[in-house]
Amino acid sequence: MPWCDRRCCVPSADRILGLDYGERRVGVAVSDGLGLTAQPHSVIDVTQMDLGDALAEIIAEYEITRVVVGLPVSLSGSEGELAARARSFAGEIADLTGLEVEMYNEQFSSVEAERVLLQAGARRSRRKSVRDKLAASVMLQGYLDSAR
Repeated sequence: MPWCDRRCCVPSADRILGLDYGERRVGVAVSDGLGLTAQPHSVIDVTQMDLGDALAEIIAEYEITRVVVGLPVSLSGSEGELAARARSFAGEIADLTGLEVEMYNEQFSSVEAERVLLQAGARRSRRKSVRDKLAASVMLQGYLDSAR
């Protein structure tokens, strides 16, 4: 029997890019090839690098087919100014990438990320550097779970 590279043996799903919008930093997470789990990827500091270039590189490397942007919704379910900015950001991402962009409620993703980092004993400087990508991963995992 000839050797295969797993791609022919394992059913593939869309790889999804999860983005946790922030005015200065954008947390990035990527789903696995089966669409089951989300992994933290990186944080893009938009004051230091071009967002379009950074996303284009990630999209090409992981063969991303869809993007999910976190939508900050209040406890009452209403959308405020930050949600409006996230929706505008999602429109920009759609224009930049040409990919389908969906919004997903990111309620508590940053809080959950901070809780995990505190439980792990991460120092303040370490928490700051990974919080956004972990929040993107928490949000994307919620999206993946709700899609099943």
